[in-house]
Amino acid sequence: MESVKLKTNVNRLNGKIEIPGDKSISHRSVMFGAIAHGETTVTNFLPGEDCLSTISCFRKLGVRIEEENGKLRIYGAGFEGLSEPSELLDVGNSGTTIRLLMGILAGRPFFSTLVGDQSIGKRPMTRVTDPLKQMGAAIDARQNGAYTPIAIRGGNLTPIHYQLPVASAQVKSALILAGLQADGKTTILEPAETRDHTERMIRQFGGEIEKDNRVIMVEGGQKLTAQAVHVPGDISSAAFFLAAGAIVPESNITLKNVGLNPTRTGMIEVLRRMGANLELIQKNKDSYEPSGDLVIKTSNLTGTVIEGDIIPTLIDEIPIIALMATQANGTTVIKNAEELKVKETNRIDTVVEELQKLGAAIEATADGMIIHGNSRLTGGTVSSHGDHRIGMMLAIAALLCDGEVLLENPEAISVSYPNFFSHLNKLIQ
Repeated sequence: MESVKLKTNVNRLNGKIEIPGDKSISHRSVMFGAIAHGETTVTNFLPGEDCLSTISCFRKLGVRIEEENGKLRIYGAGFEGLSEPSELLDVGNSGTTIRLLMGILAGRPFFSTLVGDQSIGKRPMTRVTDPLKQMGAAIDARQNGAYTPIAIRGGNLTPIHYQLPVASAQVKSALILAGLQADGKTTILEPAETRDHTERMIRQFGGEIEKDNRVIMVEGGQKLTAQAVHVPGDISSAAFFLAAGAIVPESNITLKNVGLNPTRTGMIEVLRRMGANLELIQKNKDSYEPSGDLVIKTSNLTGTVIEGDIIPTLIDEIPIIALMATQANGTTVIKNAEELKVKETNRIDTVVEELQKLGAAIEATADGMIIHGNSRLTGGTVSSHGDHRIGMMLAIAALLCDGEVLLENPEAISVSYPNFFSHLNKLIQ
């Protein structure tokens, strides 16, 4: 797609929108439906490109998946119901798909090969392949297991006691999914708490998993049972409109049905810390994935320091937090965010580079960035660099710009939020 001209110099945002389904939970609903026994139904599934890649891979593994009126039906027959694929398993741009799928395939006694797009080909995989090899899977890939394509011949896994070198929900989840197939109890230690959708979904599907502080234990040989899954709205997608409501003048936005999993609400904590005019209306506290409505109004924000254990709970929100910080009073410092370097792009460098083009006073550091507030944003030609979260952040930034803003590679946004622009246009008054 050619570059698009973004809406600029917007005076007001007002209205209600229903945030699309959570990407992390959508991926896992397909995976758990595939490895459970029976017919799993999924409502409010996110039909973004990443999640569609997950569906495609499981169909190639022999799983029947039907889509009708936004509802999925997945006919699972347990881990043993998966069959050797005759084609390459193409994960597209999805890091979640490839890493979690490796954990599933590590326990299957057949051969499969995983490939992805150019971006996936640069993302590090040894953090997953090394522990899976320790469990007994035969895995080969470029640079000794580091990069795609990745070939796996699985089966006969033994449990391990493993300390994660990085706080990563994807790595943790891959090892949990492998551990479900191992002969005994697998123990995983996390350096900081990460999103726990996998643990919650195991329990929802009738399985057991123990968690004691940052120590996770899962027993192999469990049988999972099909469930009805309703996917709440994605708080990482909601974050763009939360930021927009806080920084665009005279705004009042209600976001319906947003997932409020406590391992994902770092964005809400940062907004409160910065003094945002934010109201949270909790709806279903007692379900496996809590959710509620969020109301955000124009706010007088103050800079802050974001570091430490909160970082894994908002790693995907840092690009939009950086934009928000350009409009706050004072300086915001983001630290301990090295993981941003190995996302769809090096998000530290990309965020800094693109916001500087629009006139922001922002600089990169080794593990984050320093953002000076009260920046007047101008205009220019910017790029998503093929990264959906960078693309959406720049579309929100353009709302504040005086001059024309052109966005290159806008199609990347469809990875996680296919109707982003229609929702944004609905709010512009």
